[in-house]
Amino acid sequence: LSAGEQERVGIARAIVTRPKLLIADEPTGNLDPDLSLEVMRIFRRFNEVGVTLLIASHDIALIDRLGCRRIALEEGRLLPAEHDSWL
Repeated sequence: LSAGEQERVGIARAIVTRPKLLIADEPTGNLDPDLSLEVMRIFRRFNEVGVTLLIASHDIALIDRLGCRRIALEEGRLLPAEHDSWL
C-alpha cells in the first residue's frame, strides 16, 4: 500500500467503531487536497453526532475551512487560536 492508502486504512480503522474520542495526528499528511477535505468532512460529521475529536495538523487552512474550534500548543501551553505567534 502507498503511504496515502495506509493513511486512509488507519482513518477507516479508527472511525469504524464510532468512539467517544478520536485523536488524529496529522491524519491528512499523506493525502492530496481533495481527499484531505473529504476526510475532514467525515471527521466533522462524526463530531456532529457526538464524537469528540482532537486533531493535530499543520494545515491550518484546512481546519479553518471547516469552521472548527482551533487551539494552539505553544511551549507546552494550550492557547486560543488568536494567540498563534507563529502565524
